[in-house]
Amino acid sequence: MKTKEAKNVFVAGPIRPEFIAESIARHQAKTQIGAHDIFLGQVRADTIDGKTVAAIEYTAYEPMAEAKFREIREAAFQKFELSCMHIHHSLGLVKTGELCLFVFVSSPHRQSAFDGLHFVVEAIKKQVPVFGKEVFEDSSYQWKVNN
Repeated sequence: MKTKEAKNVFVAGPIRPEFIAESIARHQAKTQIGAHDIFLGQVRADTIDGKTVAAIEYTAYEPMAEAKFREIREAAFQKFELSCMHIHHSLGLVKTGELCLFVFVSSPHRQSAFDGLHFVVEAIKKQVPVFGKEVFEDSSYQWKVNN
């Protein structure tokens, strides 16, 4: 399937649950889709060296990151039978409990949706130059290591 031009992935601050609900609702008119799969990344209140994470501040070299998101998106469309895909990642401060990554894939069949989503999320974590600074409750911070 020929893919459409990807929109800007980055959003300022946390991803709102209302935005996710609206995205899902807009797909009801797409009657050739039989399955959707969604990944929501949420900031955890990890305890590291006795300090608790209060937020993550995300930064990125946006032109390079956007290009990598497009590359991952295109690879997923080539590899899996996907109808539609949306990727949104936070920039700026996201508090614990808030959402920082929203990946939404659609396909005529569920297995392609499952497999495509897994492929995209793993590729994002490994390849996209987005950096997170863990901000602790005492206002100290450290750079996050993706795992």
